[in-house]
Amino acid sequence: MRIADLHEDISWGTSQYFSDTINGPAQSSIAQLAKFDQTLVFAAIYPHVRTWNEDADKIMRLYGRATNPTHFSFDLVIDHLKFYYYLERRGLVKIIRGPNDALGKVNIVIALEGTDALRDIYDLYILRNLGLRVIQLTWNYDTKFAASCNSRKDYGLTGEGEELVKLANELGMLIDLAHASKQTVLDVASISRKPIIVSHANARRLKDSPRNLDDDMIEAVVKTGGVIGVTAIPSLLPRPSIEGVIDNIRYIGENYGWEHVAIGTDFLGMYPDEVITGLESVDKLANLGSMLGDKADDVLWGNVYGMLKHMY
Repeated sequence: MRIADLHEDISWGTSQYFSDTINGPAQSSIAQLAKFDQTLVFAAIYPHVRTWNEDADKIMRLYGRATNPTHFSFDLVIDHLKFYYYLERRGLVKIIRGPNDALGKVNIVIALEGTDALRDIYDLYILRNLGLRVIQLTWNYDTKFAASCNSRKDYGLTGEGEELVKLANELGMLIDLAHASKQTVLDVASISRKPIIVSHANARRLKDSPRNLDDDMIEAVVKTGGVIGVTAIPSLLPRPSIEGVIDNIRYIGENYGWEHVAIGTDFLGMYPDEVITGLESVDKLANLGSMLGDKADDVLWGNVYGMLKHMY
């Protein structure tokens, strides 16, 4: 069985939760991924230091969890990259840099979660040369490039943000709109010359949350030829179980096309105890395969694998 996951925080789980993301029984690990015939994971870089302020209080009220990074650093981006290169040097993963790369057993595409740490758009030239291929425009805070899902005033994509999207297109880097505001999604979809992804979010029709996508947002992503990764985050599901994940997969697949839906678990980015019934760890994705029947290979592999041709 082949598995593709649009969002796992492998380096974050290692640095913050002290999880053994190589051999351990955490939400995900290299050892668990290696049990499948082949895996392709969009491995996130989440470059922040924990602090606390009023923004953190707001997130606590919204999500019921103390999710409180407010200081981001370009130096931390480099530290996370070092970890992924360490995994590659040990022969544990293959970093995929373009569509012509031969896949190994466990493959990762390096993704940056949020543009908070970028000094300007020209950092993309450096990061691309270091192997990064996916740029998520926002985390839960507004940036100088785009408004986030928690924006007090949804200004969408800024002028500098438009230039970032255009440069990412030119450099063969995918734009990820997880955590983005509605206007940001609509703005990016209107100017991007490449398909866009939403690596880990669900349908707002099924669970009302600022992190989820309403029908206008889903349609905008789909019109670019993009893919949405249904996530296992409990607060974003209509029910905290594998059935809630299936509900979202079917909603997007049946209403917008099965070629536009995938999985983006957010494993290792959630608290260790924040898992849902039936999908407690990455090895349980096999259960999803059984439940999806003849749609399984597209949702769990093909739709994500198809995005590689847009990276170079």
